[in-house]
Amino acid sequence: MAIVALRRVPIRTLRSSSVLHPFSNSIGPPPPQLGELSESTRWISRNGISTMYSGIQGISHGNLLPFTQRHLLPLSPMVGASFSSTAAKDTGPPTELVVELYQKMLKSLEARTMPPNAWLWSLIASCSNREDIKLLFEMLQKLRIFRLSNLRIHDNFNCHLCMRVSEACARASALDYGLKALWKHNVYGLTPTIGSAHYLLSYAKEHNDAKLMVKIMQILQRNSLPLQPGTADIVFSICYKTNKWDLISKYAKKFSKAGVKLHRAAFDIWMEFAAKVGDAQSIWKIDKLRSKSVKQHTLATGFAYAKGFLLEHNPEGAAAVIQLLYQTLPDQKKPSFTDELQKLVNEWPLEVVKRQKKDDRKALEDSLKSDIPAMINSLLTSGLDVPINLEGQKS
Repeated sequence: MAIVALRRVPIRTLRSSSVLHPFSNSIGPPPPQLGELSESTRWISRNGISTMYSGIQGISHGNLLPFTQRHLLPLSPMVGASFSSTAAKDTGPPTELVVELYQKMLKSLEARTMPPNAWLWSLIASCSNREDIKLLFEMLQKLRIFRLSNLRIHDNFNCHLCMRVSEACARASALDYGLKALWKHNVYGLTPTIGSAHYLLSYAKEHNDAKLMVKIMQILQRNSLPLQPGTADIVFSICYKTNKWDLISKYAKKFSKAGVKLHRAAFDIWMEFAAKVGDAQSIWKIDKLRSKSVKQHTLATGFAYAKGFLLEHNPEGAAAVIQLLYQTLPDQKKPSFTDELQKLVNEWPLEVVKRQKKDDRKALEDSLKSDIPAMINSLLTSGLDVPINLEGQKS
């Protein structure tokens, strides 16, 4: 009679196979075979995910073990390392709503019925600290096993759900869990995309966390997730704000090799950074690449280009660039133009000089002291009527 009972499938379970359809992708891992179950899989099965194997075990011993004994599978070496570059919001217990949703979903699985989609979405949206995220990932793992063993759904959850999970991880500062969601092969049924990574990169940008950015970029490369122009925008911004010229140069090559068409904002950051560190050759190379996709200079790229001429002791060339930039700017940008020109005169020389090697600082300082006034005189001679205070020039 036990064998007959095992072959019977509850009607509610069969009907629930369509409930998760909106979460499914066309590709997913194959279901585990009975003879291939590892010890860790059997351990999770005894916790109440009603796999065929746990059903046989429970009946042979007279009962099923309680479903509320929560444990996690030992993590894969690929995702097992914890990342703690930034402190997570783990100072308190899980929130009441998250615990309530988790228990409701747990009871549904105990009854061998797939929980409604709305419960999972609510669980994701309600996560606000690390303990919430921990419960979310435990539930995702249980749902994946249930879908494979009871519903025979091989597909992972769709990429939109993965994006919302990554967003929740960033919101709760649970970055180690967020990084797990970027691996293509994971035990949670998640389907990572570059959009998922953008939530974590945005967190790194907000917290000026270059270490986290590097870790994310490594995982993207190992999982062959395609880079996008928006990825470069965030990465370049982090490199600039954290003063990592070597990193922006490294990742610029990766984006170029991947055929990513950079946005105007990325060129602004990249060229401005090159001018800030005093690398004239990089300014020329970046501008050549920029001109292939962006025809006109912005304020940032135009002034960076002019600074390149000053770095090469060519004040007339710098004046010509600034004059042309002023002529092509719309009227609403003219006040910003004056501000940028004043910064070039008063702030940039001090910044670029201090970044040079000690032996080269004096020569560049003397050069800029004479070349910047010469550039301003050339602008006045050409008829550019912009008020500039040379008395504030620093050295």
